[in-house]
Amino acid sequence: MIIGDGIRFRAAERTDLQQFVDWLNDPEVRQYLTIYFPMSLAFEEKWFEDNLSKSPDEQALVMEVITEGGWKSIGTISLMNVCNIDREAELGLFIGEKSEWSKGYGKKALKLMLEYAFNTLNLNRVYLRVFENNLRGIRAYKATGFIEEGRMRQAKFCNGKYLDVLIMSVLRSEWQAEN
Repeated sequence: MIIGDGIRFRAAERTDLQQFVDWLNDPEVRQYLTIYFPMSLAFEEKWFEDNLSKSPDEQALVMEVITEGGWKSIGTISLMNVCNIDREAELGLFIGEKSEWSKGYGKKALKLMLEYAFNTLNLNRVYLRVFENNLRGIRAYKATGFIEEGRMRQAKFCNGKYLDVLIMSVLRSEWQAEN
């Protein structure tokens, strides 16, 4: 496990899949993801098998937070497209448990994943893509050191209109200077 202050990441298990399906079938949760269609358990089982075939550094992890009742799953986080030559990876996360939105968990998760990416995996750059209307996400990314480095204009079609997709990144040197 990757453990931080009141938050941890653990490997996904088959027993998590129904929770993922429930989260991903909620249009409000899905609005900032690239998933358009209703999610079936069978589809999520296929995703799980594909996830297991990836290198351990690229497998999606379950985000959990400590509560009075113990650890509670709230979403997933992962590093993707890890390039060992360029020492970079793309970060992806979502908090599916809506009751836990706007409590600072996204920021905590980002800090913990960046610590892991830079100090354990020895990466130099972590980047992500975010839709321009995901203001809560953008605030969390900026608060953890990400800066906008590019914009793909009208790259996402959502709810009848085109949205820009921002490319944001943080470099190891920038992160170390702030932490």
